[in-house]
Amino acid sequence: MDVFWIYFAVILLLPIYAQFKVKSTYKKYSKIRSTSGMTGAQVARLILDQNGLHDVKVVESQGFLTDHYNPLTKIVALSTSNYHEASVAGTAVAAHEVGHAIQDKEAYSFLRFRHRLAPVASITSNASWVFIMIGIIFSSMNSLLGIGILLMAVGVLFQIVTLPVEFNASSRAMDQIVQLGIIRNDEEPQAKKVLSAAAMTYVAATAVAVLELVRLILIFTNRD
Repeated sequence: MDVFWIYFAVILLLPIYAQFKVKSTYKKYSKIRSTSGMTGAQVARLILDQNGLHDVKVVESQGFLTDHYNPLTKIVALSTSNYHEASVAGTAVAAHEVGHAIQDKEAYSFLRFRHRLAPVASITSNASWVFIMIGIIFSSMNSLLGIGILLMAVGVLFQIVTLPVEFNASSRAMDQIVQLGIIRNDEEPQAKKVLSAAAMTYVAATAVAVLELVRLILIFTNRD
């Protein structure tokens, strides 16, 4: 029973806490104007140009924290507030997304692997639950549960591979904004807090995915 409640707390509360942390941290530091006075778009453009990525475009993306880098179109998309405003949070987020562009340029191994895995993981993650549900409902079809677990494992692998990609992008982001003098020394801890909070969402998602996979594996093995 104790193990059940620990599992329940982690799988339910950890993602909620991670989302709360990233939103509250972002909200706090999005109100602090960066001393450079550069908008997120200007920060992204500067770092891209300094790294020879003149072909990568910086565009505005509608919505809240919809920031991302698309390796297929070579576009860094920044959410409206980060694109237009000059804040510590916007600087950190913009630099992080450019960090992915630099990874792409340097053929960062984990990023390449994640890109190859992404379409497969998308299919297997959706299909896995069909097999899992049938296998759980009908105990005589335990083999279907096993197939579902294998399919789900691909999605979990994708989550795990995402962690080094995100942490590395944040590390590159901090290096760039410090080396280029975009932030001052007293702003470094603030930028790191924004990036750490964002990373927590990926850690939480991975932890939940791994725990769910382990739970299903235990169900499968106990039946045998």
